[in-house]
Amino acid sequence: MSYQAKKLINDPRDVVTEYIEGMVETYPLLQYLDGFPNIKVVLRADVLGSTYDKVAVISGGGSGHEPAHAGYVGEGMLTAAVCGDVFTSPHVDAILAAIRAVTGPKGCLLIVKNYTGDRLNFGLAAEEAKSEGYNVEMVIVGDDCALPPPRGVTGRRGLAGTILVHKVAGAAAAAGLSLADVTAEAKHASEIVGTMGVAFSVCTLPGHVTSDRLGPGLMELGLGIHGEPGAAVADLQPADIVVSHVLKQILSTETKYVPITRGNSVVLMINGLGSTPAMELMIAAGKAVPQLQLEHGLAIDRVYTGSFMTSLDMAGLSISIMRADRIILQRLDAPTKAPFWPVSVEGDRPPAKIPIPLPPSKIETNVELFANPQELSEQGCILEVAIRAAANEIISQRDQLNEWDSKVGDGDCGSTMFRGATAIMEDMKKCYPLNDAARTVNEIGMSIRRVMGGTSGILYEILCKAAYASLKGSPVITSKEWANALEAGIAAVSKYGGAGSGYRTMLDALIPAASVLKERLDAGVDPVNAFVISAEAACSGAESTKNMQAQAGRSSYVSAEMLALVPDPGAMAVASWYRAAAFAVESRLRPSKD
Repeated sequence: MSYQAKKLINDPRDVVTEYIEGMVETYPLLQYLDGFPNIKVVLRADVLGSTYDKVAVISGGGSGHEPAHAGYVGEGMLTAAVCGDVFTSPHVDAILAAIRAVTGPKGCLLIVKNYTGDRLNFGLAAEEAKSEGYNVEMVIVGDDCALPPPRGVTGRRGLAGTILVHKVAGAAAAAGLSLADVTAEAKHASEIVGTMGVAFSVCTLPGHVTSDRLGPGLMELGLGIHGEPGAAVADLQPADIVVSHVLKQILSTETKYVPITRGNSVVLMINGLGSTPAMELMIAAGKAVPQLQLEHGLAIDRVYTGSFMTSLDMAGLSISIMRADRIILQRLDAPTKAPFWPVSVEGDRPPAKIPIPLPPSKIETNVELFANPQELSEQGCILEVAIRAAANEIISQRDQLNEWDSKVGDGDCGSTMFRGATAIMEDMKKCYPLNDAARTVNEIGMSIRRVMGGTSGILYEILCKAAYASLKGSPVITSKEWANALEAGIAAVSKYGGAGSGYRTMLDALIPAASVLKERLDAGVDPVNAFVISAEAACSGAESTKNMQAQAGRSSYVSAEMLALVPDPGAMAVASWYRAAAFAVESRLRPSKD
């Protein structure tokens, strides 16, 4: 039975910003950028980007994994950490703000866990920073060893082994190495570490009810850190057996995920997932060391036990093993003032908050302020009707989308889409130039960028940006131009997201809709009829995702049996708003005579 979890919080929407405020009050060598709620960046108080004479090391991701990543900001480790909302990748503007705040002449390295939203947002931020003159490199960490070699574009997930990569990179940067050398050491570290997790309970998002997915007496093997289902569910076993299974999986000679063989020296990390007592973590550490020595023939050079990268209040642990060599040990042993690689802190307390830095050269443009026109053209009226219908449909579907997503993802698809739809409704009242369809599409993308975040947010923004580029310059837009814009948006989403038809994503609704729309328009079908027919194709495409094996996104880590129970939530969201828009246009242009 589901129930409301007990949390010591205020408004669930404020948990990340309030966490950061408490963090900088507790640790006086940390600051945050004054950009709440959109910019959530923790940084070293002793670093000023323009004069910093070492490589800056920046990481981050969705919140809910505390102390990662803000807890590892400090001399000898991270220079800054970018915090997204809970289990949601930080958006591009926040990552850019971090880069501008701490990056000096030697450049910066971004360390990114391998999740689609993180790759996209950090990747786009890196490209924008390069265009501003910054020297930026990126290392992606995928240390998950729980699943068979992945299909599609998703790759292995980034887990607690990322913290060891942080330490190696931070120490290399503190030693004064160049950006190329720091990047090389971080990449090497990412390639010699493997991790697997085991959960005894699911986590509960702030403001949500606790899921009953994992019943009494059961444990989940190979889970991710966002509450998504693991590779398998099994009966709870004693610590000896659990630890043995995890070690064998990480060191498997079949998958060969980590280049560790008998006779090697290794570093061991036992990581609590949020609510696992220190006693149980120490039991696991005590069992892992002799098993690694006696059964796998490995020398244990270092053992780290504690909660390094959590999943809110999840009970369970992950085990990471990194191959050790002289340089790796030197970097891990190097001093750091990062508060959760626990060390003492000293020095005077600087201000807790500093302003967000501006770009090095602000480009002045004469952009007229968008204003909702007093009189709408016929095209503007139709566009308004379609947008309102689509947004209202998403708002009404929030709980259903969350329900589907709780079975195959992290359970927040509906809430994320709801934020975007609500922002679109609010912004349409005051700033959408509805008589200019191209600019309106662009503004929808900006509304989404401001509030949605995560993979879906940036993919919808990419969709809108590409559609805008296709539409701009046309004062009156024909139905075929709309169809071309939709195709352009789909092509951009596929290019940057890496997915295509049959990957069990939002594209499985968009692609058939665009194909049918173009086909019917080319055949001379009335545009309204073509729009409605293409909407049915979107719905059919979304429903067909039940029969697909996911190859992108968090669903790619979920078993085929679980996926077959529900359609892809992202595809269903597309089908919902697309169909609502089509019917609204039909109703506007062909009102009922009854």
